[in-house]
Amino acid sequence: MASLRKANAYSKKKVVPYTRISKKKNKSFIKTVPQQKIVKFSMGKEDLFTNGKLPYNLTLISTEKVQLRHNALEACRQYINKKLDKELSGQYLFRVIPFPHHIQRENKMLTGAGADRMQTGMQLAFGKAMGKAAILKSESKIFFVAVPNPKAVSFARKTLKQIKSKLPCKTKVIYEDKSKKK
Repeated sequence: MASLRKANAYSKKKVVPYTRISKKKNKSFIKTVPQQKIVKFSMGKEDLFTNGKLPYNLTLISTEKVQLRHNALEACRQYINKKLDKELSGQYLFRVIPFPHHIQRENKMLTGAGADRMQTGMQLAFGKAMGKAAILKSESKIFFVAVPNPKAVSFARKTLKQIKSKLPCKTKVIYEDKSKKK
């Protein structure tokens, strides 16, 4: 498998969303679409949340404009879900909020001796599809966690802070207590 280009090549760039996929091949701008890496977008017990048994909510929010790649979102999802499932054993709801629509392109460049005779440089430099990303604005929600008690809130907050190194943006955690609103 080919290695990925560093995320900083894409994450802070201003970008026009590249998403046009059509059932009619000649109307589609994108001929091949990379497979979605995010397996699940909602984990835990949805029914506990709808019945009001999970009143403490935490939301991870991006504080700047950014492109979040689908492999970074999946790495965070796996880590958070594993930690929450081990500690709270199904007494939580965890959601990944952004959906990666934007298809990222890469113009492959060769390096080394003789490489100049094999590539076109900036001619036809549009690039091939190599991954997907979610384009987030400032104050956009990334992850949502609902837990049953204040002890679980501190654990979930700590878990959300541990994934900051996997994300290419500055984040903050918003806390909401719905148990007092009754």
